[in-house]
Amino acid sequence: MNQTLPALLPLFPLDSAILLPGETLPLNVFEPRYLNMTDDAMTGDKLIGIIQTRPGGEKGFPALEAIGGAGRIVSHKETDDGRYLISLEGIGRFRLDDEVDLGMPYRVGRVDWSPFAGDRAGPDALLGADRDRLMQLLQAWFQSENLVTDWDAIAQAPLPRVVNQLAMGAPFSAREKQDMLEAPEETERFETLSSIIERRLAEGAGGTRN
Repeated sequence: MNQTLPALLPLFPLDSAILLPGETLPLNVFEPRYLNMTDDAMTGDKLIGIIQTRPGGEKGFPALEAIGGAGRIVSHKETDDGRYLISLEGIGRFRLDDEVDLGMPYRVGRVDWSPFAGDRAGPDALLGADRDRLMQLLQAWFQSENLVTDWDAIAQAPLPRVVNQLAMGAPFSAREKQDMLEAPEETERFETLSSIIERRLAEGAGGTRN
């Protein structure tokens, strides 16, 4: 992207949710502070930072992970009961350096985009990745967990899209999602995803968690 990215970013802490570049995250916004944040974003650059919480912090003010994903509001609808239904399109990841108090009801972070400059340079094609092996792992894992998916759609989708959507949408733990978010490039995310599924399968077969 050629757009200059802001040094300050409104933060939306969410458990077990990540946003990767180029993907879409739908949100149901109902808390007053996040309704306020959405209003402010809509009158500005429409950017919101999605970031997971981690252990620590205070009640109502949890500690945050160091890495999050930013998205631009690409759709916005207000419901009859005052909620917002919005969709964010991922534009890139950021490192949270610290938080700043601007007198807002929501949290605002001072962020650094430079560790993930490659997010805006175009996707890694994953040409050397073993797609067949990943499909075998997925089919075995989905069967073991009684999960259902559209295998034809997965077979036709570009591999980076498959990896990213699984990282965001499959029932992984918050830590596993964070590991995939923090993978430097898509090749590493592919390998992390494969390793997580292999570990899940081993646990299901009587293995132990490392």
